Amino acid sequence: MTRAFTPKIVTANALLEGDVIYLTADDRWSRNLSEAELIDDEAVAQLRLLDAERQGGVVGAYLADAIAGSRGPKPAHFREAFRAKGPSNYAHGKQEDRKHV
Repeated sequence: MTRAFTPKIVTANALLEGDVIYLTADDRWSRNLSEAELIDDEAVAQLRLLDAERQGGVVGAYLADAIAGSRGPKPAHFREAFRAKGPSNYAHGKQEDRKHV
């Protein structure tokens, strides 16, 4: 039995900085999950992933499960919630500004 498609976002890492990035509806990369394009169609999700993989400056692009939130997509899995917060130490990255914690 085939599982029903769940909404996805395209995520990757910025090649030079290593930051977690998200593909937006207007084909740019953002470091803010709330700006990610939430994709409800499986075929569109696969096409968006192919587009993302062809772009330079990114590595490891993949589709991640997400749910709609009041301020944009939210992670549907612990792994993505952890990645969205940034490095696990407070000395650099997204967590340097403690409002993300």
